[in-house]
Amino acid sequence: MSIGVWQVVIILVIVVIIFGAGKLPHVMGDVAKGIKNFKKGMVDDEPQTKQSIRESEAVEADPGPKAEKAEAENKQS
Repeated sequence: MSIGVWQVVIILVIVVIIFGAGKLPHVMGDVAKGIKNFKKGMVDDEPQTKQSIRESEAVEADPGPKAEKAEAENKQS
């Protein structure tokens, strides 16, 4: 299901009614800036996401002293 020409025209008319023709360029500029910032954030976030995945895999592989302490407490109970 794709958007037809009439749906786009109706959406544009509603946007013009809500924001007015004078503010429309400012609104579209703000939307464009938001999209650019979102894309930039997605690209910048990829290395951090990969690092956090590696860290979580390392924690799962090596439970460390906290897990051993919890297991010892469970055995005592």
